[in-house]
This record gives sequence, structure tokens and C-alpha cells, in this order.
Amino acid sequence: MSAKKLVDADGQKKAAAIAALKYVESGMVIGLGTGSTANHFIQALGAKVKKGFAVTGIPTSKATADLATSLGIKLGTLNDNPFIPFTFDGADEFDGDFRLIKGGGGALLIEKMVATSSKFVVTIADASKQVKVLGKFPLPVEIVPVGIKATAWKIEKAFDMCGMKPKMTLRNVDGKLFRTDAGNCIIDCACGEIKQPDRIEVMLNNIPGVVNNGLFNGISGIIFVGKPDGTVEELRRG
Repeated sequence: MSAKKLVDADGQKKAAAIAALKYVESGMVIGLGTGSTANHFIQALGAKVKKGFAVTGIPTSKATADLATSLGIKLGTLNDNPFIPFTFDGADEFDGDFRLIKGGGGALLIEKMVATSSKFVVTIADASKQVKVLGKFPLPVEIVPVGIKATAWKIEKAFDMCGMKPKMTLRNVDGKLFRTDAGNCIIDCACGEIKQPDRIEVMLNNIPGVVNNGLFNGISGIIFVGKPDGTVEELRRG
């Protein structure tokens, strides 16, 4: 008897995304995340919309808005919908206390704005994103483009006060300075291990020049994890 073929990371993301659809009801206004995992959810949602399912999405990036529009998903804004029932998004990492690192796709500011405007945040991930301690994935810190070096040394000092000395890299794409949809820059901070995650999240956000950072602590309450064996595990906080 041949061994069962394992599902790769992308297949795990897709399975988790499809499972998360169970929380979407016709007529809902929901937040739509950014990135490869969120795209699986949006594509699955688009398939339901084509069959007559009614839903309005609040996009967290231009890329997400473009994909949703191409699939016939109606879009709304936070201004018109300041409180929504659910947001569905991926994560770059998550730990056992439902802390996340997000922002690998560069949309962390709007992702956090939409997430914190939601009653429930549903995170979709493959098994590799589940870690004991956050930090293997570099923590993105979004900063305004004025005084980058001045902001960077303050960020470095904040990490030092929490016992960390990360390698800090100003994000570039194809040799050009990366800009978020809001026109900001990102410093990726490779910590290896994030100590005092709750404290450093607040410290970073209190630095003049920092717009926000990719630590999503205490925001997500439901996580769907796709497993290599093809199953999906649903985790709930508290």
C-alpha cells in the first residue's frame, strides 16, 4: 500500500481558506486580507459570488481590491463600514498565544486598521507558520519616509531595551525603495526570537516616525491551520 501523498504549503493554505468560508454569511461586510494565503480565500469567495452569494469586502491593499474586483466581489470602505463582523487574512507567523507577525506583503497598516475594526479576526495559515516563539520571520516596521535614519536608531534602541539586537534592513524590491500603499517605507527587523512581544509592540508604535509594526497581539481569535496530511485544524483563543 503506497504512502499518502503530503500536501504542500500552498495546498495547506488553500484548504484552510476554504474551511474559513464557513463563517461568511450572505449579506455580510467582511475584511479581505493581503497576500498569497488571503488570495486563496478571496478566490474561493469569488466562486461563491458567481453563484449568487452576496458579500461586500473591505480590501486591505490595492492588490486585494484588484483581485476582488476581477472576481465580481463588491467592495466597501472602512469609512462606510467602521465596524465589521469578520476579517479574513493570512499570517507570516503565529504562536500559541495567538500573537501574529504580519506585513510580509507590505500591507500591515491597513491590515491592522481593518482587523481592529472587526469583531472577529480569522487567520488562515499553513502548518509552517505555527511557531513556539515569534521572530524567525523578520518583523516589519512601517515608517514615514522623512528621517529614516533618525527613526531607525530609535527602533534599534527600543529593541535593545527589550534585550534584542536585530539585523535591520530597509526594504527594497528590484533595487528600488519599497513603498506601501500609504507611501511609507518598511524596515524589516530580523530578531531570531522576539522577546517581550507585548512590550516591544507598544514601544515601537510610540516612536515618532513609526506608523505601526507587524506584531498583531491579541487581535486574532480564530486560526485555521492547513496540515500536510490534508486536514485543517481550527484553533480558538480562550
